Amino acid sequence: MVLIATIDYDMGNLHSACKGLENAGATPIITDSPSDIDRADAVVLPGVGAFDPAVQHLRSRNLIEPIKRAIASGKPFLGICLGLQILFDGSEEGSEPGLGIIPGMVRRFQIEPGITIPHMGWNRLNFTQPNLPLWQNIGENPYVYFVHSYYVDPKDPAIRAATVTHGSQIVTAAIARDNLTAVQFHPEKSSTAGLQILSNFVAQVRSQIDAPDPVTC
Repeated sequence: MVLIATIDYDMGNLHSACKGLENAGATPIITDSPSDIDRADAVVLPGVGAFDPAVQHLRSRNLIEPIKRAIASGKPFLGICLGLQILFDGSEEGSEPGLGIIPGMVRRFQIEPGITIPHMGWNRLNFTQPNLPLWQNIGENPYVYFVHSYYVDPKDPAIRAATVTHGSQIVTAAIARDNLTAVQFHPEKSSTAGLQILSNFVAQVRSQIDAPDPVTC
């Protein structure tokens, strides 16, 4: 059994993400319990909405330290949309400090002729970490579904796993570092490619569970 804690902090519909994970063979649980997060094999942090309320809700439920602890432990972690943005130091959208797990800021799209804000609908990914396990079996430059007015701007460009172009602006669409991955788009709304991404995440969790313990003398 692959047990995945999907964190509930009143910021978006969690059930579609859980359904995708379930279809991939995992056992997702929607929870705001630190003990559930600690015992899970992996953690998913989804989210839709504004930056400040998200951080406030996480703080009021005492979830910030369990999230940091889960990432530090090495268990697979997937952030989705707002669940990507709140990993950063802060956002131009609000005044609350972010979790500070990834150095950098969340920026607003610049207004330019011919584009809409929010960036909403289908757009193509450009992989900057093409060998990332999350991207297996989805082909090059897949279309995925976005809904956002803000994007993450990491201090270390090497952490970018994919970018997306909106007008003339090329921005980060996904990040990856060690056991942590997070995406700006919604895999649960991204048809075949999105479901494959969730399946790849479950496969990553399963491979970590099945890995033999290191031999010690």
